[in-house]
This record gives sequence, structure tokens and C-alpha cells, in this order.
Amino acid sequence: MERRSGGCHCGAVTFEVTGPVREVIYCHCGQCRKQSGHVVAATAGGDDQLSVSGAENLTWYSASETARRGFCKTCGSHLFWKAHGSDATSIMAGSIDTPTGLHSGYHIHVDDKGDYYEIADGLPQFAQR
Repeated sequence: MERRSGGCHCGAVTFEVTGPVREVIYCHCGQCRKQSGHVVAATAGGDDQLSVSGAENLTWYSASETARRGFCKTCGSHLFWKAHGSDATSIMAGSIDTPTGLHSGYHIHVDDKGDYYEIADGLPQFAQR
């Protein structure tokens, strides 16, 4: 069975995800850029696949009417994104320990991307998603 571990920068929040995960999706929306400082790269797994240690150090911010973001309240590391009512959680790809075994999928919200970079990796691009 596939098993990946990861966590925040300071180690206060760690997690393990078991089983298959989604390919990495790159989000260029304004919210993701403001929250992370650039593009968000995230995979996802079912909530029943994800176990979190140090959850008392995890803070959830309701970023919109449709989703919330989870981050370490000690070091501020951006760890999770979760749509309200979903049974899956997006996991920031950079928070997963290497080797990750992850694969790139596609870009979303490219019409909202920052004006200071180009997307030139050949992956599919979607205006929305």
C-alpha cells in the first residue's frame, strides 16, 4: 500500500496519507497566491486515508464560502485545503516528505495567474476548474 508522510516546517503538525493520491494540481487563483505567496501545488486523498498528529497545532481558516485552508499555527506552514462538504482533503505537495512519488497533472485558474511568471511546462491549462 502507498504511504506518504509529511508535515509543517517546525514539526508541530505531521501527517500520513495511505493509499493512492491524486496527481498534483497547480492553482493560480488569487486566493492561493495570496495565501501561499505564489502558486499552490497540491495532491489530495480521502479523509479516511489521512491521519494527522499535532492537530491541536493546526488552524483552519475559512478562505471562502466554499473552502477552508489548514496551516500550522506555530510556523504558518500551509498544509491543507478542504472544500466544505467534501470527503477528500487537498495536501500541499511541498509538505510531503521526499521521495514523494507524486506526478504533475495540470494547471487551474490560469486566467487569474500572476503577471510576473509564465507557465511553460507543457501541462494542460484551464481558465477555471
